[in-house]
Amino acid sequence: VHLSGEEKTALATLWGKNVADEVGGEALGRLLVVYPWTQRFFDSFGDLSSASALMSNAKVKAHGKKVLDSFSEGLKHLDDLKGTFSSLSELHCDKLHVDPENFRLLGNMLVLVMAHHLGKDFTPAAQAAYQKVVAGVANALAHKYH
Repeated sequence: VHLSGEEKTALATLWGKNVADEVGGEALGRLLVVYPWTQRFFDSFGDLSSASALMSNAKVKAHGKKVLDSFSEGLKHLDDLKGTFSSLSELHCDKLHVDPENFRLLGNMLVLVMAHHLGKDFTPAAQAAYQKVVAGVANALAHKYH
């Protein structure tokens, strides 16, 4: 992902304000509510029967945090996202059979949730930088698909 110095600063500043537990769980929960077909990958997570059940599900929140921790690692390696996410790409492709489009959808949910949590601090320029990163991460996660 090619970012200007200004974009990198915006990413770092806003990421420092981020609460991975809340944002990750909310982003994943929203993905599962808005795109219900994605729930099929989470059968073992218990009650996914309604929006409120999804948004309060401890396993959804925990997995969302795990996703955000991985995303955070990607922010440290913007010049090598494919390498950073190589093993996760293989896992999601070969073992989990996740549709790679879901990575893009989740990235968009992450941006939406960050905008909600950060309010005025999440400027259009900051959003543009984050959109570049989530697109890069989605591409990296889809890299091992054949």
